[in-house]
Parts: sequence; structure tokens; C-alpha cells
Amino acid sequence: MQQKIEVVIMAAGEGTRMHSALPKVLHKAAGRSLVEWVAEAARAVTEKPVLVYGNGGEQLRETLGEAFRYVYQAERLGTGHAVLTAQEEIRNSDYTIVLAGDMPLIRPETIARLAEETRKSGCDCMLLTACPEKTPPYGRIVRDAAGRICGIVEDKDATSEQKKIKELNFSFYCFKTSALLRALAQLTPDNAQHEYYLTDCVGILYRAGGDVRSIQIEDMRECVGVNTRVQLAEAEAALRARINEKLMLAGVTMIDPAATYIGPEVEIGEDTVIYPGVILEGKCRIGRGSTLYQGSRLVGCTIGDATTVENSVLLQAEVGDHTQIGPNAYLRPGTRIGSHCRIGDFVETKNAVIGDGTKVSHLTYVGDAELGEDINIGCCSLTSTARKRTRRS
Repeated sequence: MQQKIEVVIMAAGEGTRMHSALPKVLHKAAGRSLVEWVAEAARAVTEKPVLVYGNGGEQLRETLGEAFRYVYQAERLGTGHAVLTAQEEIRNSDYTIVLAGDMPLIRPETIARLAEETRKSGCDCMLLTACPEKTPPYGRIVRDAAGRICGIVEDKDATSEQKKIKELNFSFYCFKTSALLRALAQLTPDNAQHEYYLTDCVGILYRAGGDVRSIQIEDMRECVGVNTRVQLAEAEAALRARINEKLMLAGVTMIDPAATYIGPEVEIGEDTVIYPGVILEGKCRIGRGSTLYQGSRLVGCTIGDATTVENSVLLQAEVGDHTQIGPNAYLRPGTRIGSHCRIGDFVETKNAVIGDGTKVSHLTYVGDAELGEDINIGCCSLTSTARKRTRRS
């Protein structure tokens, strides 16, 4: 029988260092909010994660919609208290994974590995840990004389001797749910922060004879949390590099990947060439052998094979094969351009259907109109609320 796994994402932090009216986890990196990246990883083991939120709940619900089950943490009394507020959502599960909502670089493969190793070992709790060369102010993993994990000491509570410990906790946990619920019921705020620490569950389980284990995280970049705009920019760069690398390995050429901005839902065919300064957002679909020249921005567009776009803006537009767009064209929502077309400089379209082989070369507006095949529209024309089906006019 398949065991049930729930995922709790903690997103109730104030995020004061972001200096923003927007909840921290809603700040975007590489086309998605921070918490959406975490949820994407969580979906390796569950369909709809539990999101524990505090202030800004309405914004969270409006932005994220039905992607989560929501639990409100009325008082922010620590990470243990956050998970405790979600106990009814997890009670009927076999395992519970707990994640932080501000760590967008975690990969689905890592979450799947965490869950699988926990199930295989049969332990009460599995942690993702690492021993970085430089030790950031994270919780230290404390082990007994036999090498078993017996506790986690938060940096603010650690003694000078404990701060020498190199093995760190990175806030990725997988618990047997029954063990987690027992431990949560025993938490106390007896610490420097006067909060209920989720990390204290590890010591509680150990003292009760439970089995707590760890696996080493393979890529330290996955452990990066976002607390400032500087860290947000660093996460953005890392996520964009990950997206671009995947596309290039699949056959896409990027002249300068560091200066190319591609969202996570974009699909691009083999042998397409992308120049620096191109921005692709939303659910763009780019065909094979096309060329996107510098300065172009496409949002939610479909582009065919062997088509070129030069220094132009396309918003929710469709373009066929072997078509030239730009320079400096502006294709607004509802535009559908056929194959073997030419849409030239300073041409603007809106709700326009333009047939195969038609050319609209320059300084022209086509709005709420339908043009047939092989039409040539001259300079300084305005075509609106019209139907032209004449060929070669």
C-alpha cells in the first residue's frame, strides 16, 4: 500500500529585511514567486502542499489560488508552532516533510530522495545536512558518542564549543507523522528566542528512543535562503542559470546565457538561437531553427519554426513559420500572424489575423482586423475593424 506524504511549507515570517509591503515569499525570482519554486519541488511527493501563512494572507491566496491548502498562524511563535498549527492537515498521513518557503533553489529530486531515504531506513526523522567550508549561522547537528543525532542547537543558543560543529541543519525535514505529532506536543519555548523550535523535536525524539538520521545534501546552492533583496538577486541568477543550462543541453544556442532571461514554463526547439537581452516570460513556445535577436521581449507567445524576431515586443501573440518580425514591431494580445509573413519596423497589431505571405512592412497599425494571404500593406496605413481577403493587393 502506498504511503501518504504531506508537505508543510512555512511562510509566516515577517520578512522585515526585504523592506517591502509584499510578503517575502511572494517576491519573484526567475518568473515565479519564492514559495512557488518550493511548491514545485514539493510536488515530487504530494499534489497540494500545506502553506502556513501569517500576515498578508489575502495577498497569498489571491496570488497563489488553489495551488495550496492554507493554514493561518495567528501568532508567530516559532517554526515548531507553525507546524503545530497545521497538525489537522497532516494527521492522517504517514510522513510529513517540512520546508521553508523562502528557499527557492531546492530541487524536486532532492525532496524525492529525502522521502525515499526516510521510508527505506524506517527512521522517525531524516534531515538534510551539510558541512560547508564557511559556517553560516545555522543550527548545529549534535551527535552522541555513538555518532547518532541527538539534537539540533540553534546558532543563537549554541555555546562557543557547539559553534565549532561543522555539520549544519538546513531546514529540510522528513518525519514519521506520528512521531512528529508526539514531539510537537512536548515543545516548550525555553530558548533565547522564547519560541517553539521545530528543531527541538529532534532531541525529544532521541530522548524517547527514536531514530533520527541524516543524508548529505549534494548541492549546497539548494540550501540558500532569501532574506534580503541581495539574496533575491542571487537566487534569481542561480535559477536563470539552471533554466538556461537545461535548454542549452537540449539544443538551444544562447550567445550570452548570463544576459538571457527565460521563464520556467518556456519551451524552445532545437537549433534556435537567442541573442543577449532577450526576455521570454509566461508559457512561450518557440519552434526549431528560429532566431530571437537582442532586445526582444515575448510574453505568452507561440512562435513557429525558422522565424526571426528582432528588437520587438510580442504579448500573447501567435506567429507561424519562416516569418520575420521587426525590428521595433509591437504585437499585442490577440495577434495571429501566418507563415512566410513580414511584419516590419514600427508596425503595431492588436486582435489581428494576418494570413500567410502577407507583408506589413513599416509604420502601420492593424487592429481588430483580418487580412488574407499575400497582401502587401503600405507605409503609414491604418487598418481597423476590417476584413481584407484580396490576394496580392
